[in-house]
Amino acid sequence: MKYTWWIFQILMMLTSFFFLVFGVDLMRAAYTLENPYHFIMTFFSASFIILISLALAISFLIKMIRVFKKIRNTP
Repeated sequence: MKYTWWIFQILMMLTSFFFLVFGVDLMRAAYTLENPYHFIMTFFSASFIILISLALAISFLIKMIRVFKKIRNTP
C-alpha cells in the first residue's frame, strides 16, 4: 500500500479519537446543566457523538490491521 493511504487512515483515526474526547467532555458538561431539556438534548447528542466516533475508530483500526496482515503474508 502507498504511504498516503496509511497517513490518511492514521489521520482519520486521530480525528475520530478527537471527537471521542469531545463527546466525553460534552457528556461531562451535560451534568452541570440545570435545565432538564438542555440536559437531555446535550446528553443524547454527546452519546451520539461518542457512538459514531467509536464506530469509525474501530472500522479504521480493523481496516489497517487487515491490510497489515495482507502485506505481511505476501511473499
